Amino acid sequence: MTAHLDDIDNKILALLMDDARMPTSSIARHVSIARTTAIARISALEKRGIIAGYGVRLNDALYQPAVRAYVGISLDPRSAAGFVRTLQKMPEVETLCAVSGSVDYMLTLRCRSTAELDRLLDQIGATDGVRQTSTSIILTKRIDRSPLQE
Repeated sequence: MTAHLDDIDNKILALLMDDARMPTSSIARHVSIARTTAIARISALEKRGIIAGYGVRLNDALYQPAVRAYVGISLDPRSAAGFVRTLQKMPEVETLCAVSGSVDYMLTLRCRSTAELDRLLDQIGATDGVRQTSTSIILTKRIDRSPLQE
């Protein structure tokens, strides 16, 4: 079941994803609605479960200096289950997504150094069924509206 969101709901969500502590009066001003309407809309989004909660997003540079990278992986189809089990054992794996397109999986890695990244890429590349990898090191995040993990 998908939730119907209008333009105002989407604008409110974008503002809250950028700054969950933004005062309701500021949200109302940005969206050009009354403060009480903004309060009611946010409350409705919470009750419908669209806003699942609020939390803290840590500053990656201050909390844990890290090298992060996206890795595209092409895989033999029959080896997918074992591949996923192998990656689940690696604490440096931040996300693993099955995707459509030229690669089968997109992986996000978090490492302490480029040397550690190099070692992990060698380990992943040597995993049974891995045909090819393509890596891009993340330099900076320009926009981050990703939901907080529970």
